Amino acid sequence: MTVSIIRFGGSNCDRDAERALAHLDIDAEIVWHEDGLPEDTTGVVLPGGFSYGDYLRAGAMAARSPIMADVREAAADGVPVLGVCNGAQIGCESGLTEGAFTTNESARFQCEHVYLRVERADTPWTAAYEEGEVIEVPIAHGEGRYEIDDDRLAELEDEGRVLFRYCDENGETGPDVNPNGSKHNVAGVLGDRESVAVLMPHPERATLPDVGPTDGQGVLRGFESEASGV
Repeated sequence: MTVSIIRFGGSNCDRDAERALAHLDIDAEIVWHEDGLPEDTTGVVLPGGFSYGDYLRAGAMAARSPIMADVREAAADGVPVLGVCNGAQIGCESGLTEGAFTTNESARFQCEHVYLRVERADTPWTAAYEEGEVIEVPIAHGEGRYEIDDDRLAELEDEGRVLFRYCDENGETGPDVNPNGSKHNVAGVLGDRESVAVLMPHPERATLPDVGPTDGQGVLRGFESEASGV
């Protein structure tokens, strides 16, 4: 299997993702967006960074790159797709998942460690955790506030498509532990298929044991063939 990590102009977490996946013995390669999606792709990462300098709005221009048509087709065929930070913004902008990520409530770029509560443990991206488990991962974004209309959010909740929420170390949620003002403390959501997910925090930066916590490993293990069902 080979996971394709899509590099857009301005991506800066593609190498982090490649290094983290290699640590987990998951084959991955960086793919320039103009080259199209390789035929042997068995997973896709939309990495963090500042694609096209976040002009217009974060992720809007990258979402219109021709390779995203390939990614949507692959996702429809059940290929696992993970969007992280700017990749989450691209995922929403391209219709892989619902909602949008916009300017932090603080109107500042925020780079810190946060706690996430696992809302479901029966998806490829959370199979390594227990439901309700709290994990620690970093954030680094200026436009990470998840927004969606109330009625549609209620539907996502009912459909079990909220994957992670910001919380404290005991798993309690609320405005005091919501780093960017995301609606209902949402930090990650699923697409129409459970094999597609976007999240604002960086699991690839919480994977290597020599640089900090490794709680993010479980998310990336969603690319393993047995976990993802591919």
